[in-house]
Amino acid sequence: NKPPLLLADEPTGALDSKTTVEVMRILSGLSHEGITVVMVTHEADVAAWARRVLVMRDGKLVSDKTQTPKEGA
Repeated sequence: NKPPLLLADEPTGALDSKTTVEVMRILSGLSHEGITVVMVTHEADVAAWARRVLVMRDGKLVSDKTQTPKEGA
């Protein structure tokens, strides 16, 4: 449907590493198609796929950084 925004709450939370990579490739592809993907995760290796990472602790923003996203893996 090509939504402008996709919200993903722990999309890889209970997945094995192979399936995690598959899901992240899909989300990365959607992002490259122009869809904004907002994802919540506790996993650093999953956050490595993002262009922008915001870190929250105790309800407060403690870090906001841009990075070169991991591709493919």
